[in-house]
Amino acid sequence: MKTIKLNNFEIGGDKLTILAGPCAMESKEISLTTAKKLKEICSRLDINFVFKTSFDKANRSSLTSYRGLGMDEGLKILSEIKKELNVPIVTDIHESWQAQPTAEVADIIQIPAFLCRQTDLLVAAAKTNKIINIKKGQFLSPYQMKSIAQKVIDSGNDKILITDRGTSFGYNNLVVDMRGVQITQDELNFPYVFDATHSVQIPGGHGGSSAGERKFVPLLAKSAVAAGAKVLFFEIHPNPECALCDGDNMLPLNECEKTLDICNKIFKLVN
Repeated sequence: MKTIKLNNFEIGGDKLTILAGPCAMESKEISLTTAKKLKEICSRLDINFVFKTSFDKANRSSLTSYRGLGMDEGLKILSEIKKELNVPIVTDIHESWQAQPTAEVADIIQIPAFLCRQTDLLVAAAKTNKIINIKKGQFLSPYQMKSIAQKVIDSGNDKILITDRGTSFGYNNLVVDMRGVQITQDELNFPYVFDATHSVQIPGGHGGSSAGERKFVPLLAKSAVAAGAKVLFFEIHPNPECALCDGDNMLPLNECEKTLDICNKIFKLVN
């Protein structure tokens, strides 16, 4: 499996990497508090850290659902956090025209799961020459991600991550197939990212919005690392119960260190 250089570390290398932070950006204060605490934890545990939050969540269940602060304000805050804390940034885009402005701040551009087959979006992201994190749609198998990644490669960019959040199983349920770790890393040759928090999501579980089962996040994260995953994705919030987006899935900031520590110990044992 190839590795991808980011700043002073390699994604997919001999250290665990996490992409972590709140779901939708709510304020600079929440984003900065979370990024600062996660950087401290990851430094203490010797884990590579990339800060994640979304300036816009354009695929929410309802028109009234909270989406974020918008691109202009969101990128401004992300730029300030990047400069203040010296951390790399990952955030998602939903439209092709957002790729270039986002690339001026983000180190990794993320393609949402529901949009992972959108050719124009993939091409625009690829042409920024940033690392591209493609989230596997829950309606696809790992094998189908090869042709999707090929769109990015054919656009001149081979710095690709594949994030797995599980696969739709009947209505309102996702199931994780750990064979995806090996398929993605060995057969497709891309670093595999396990999305430990969206994988416990229950789509439409609250009727007009998604629900989730946070208690299973540590179990699935540990399982993915044991299966060989070298990168984990977590949505983490200082107070998930009051979060404006995906609170049911997110880990509490003051409780996440234990999970990261155990995952890192499993990583070192496996590797």
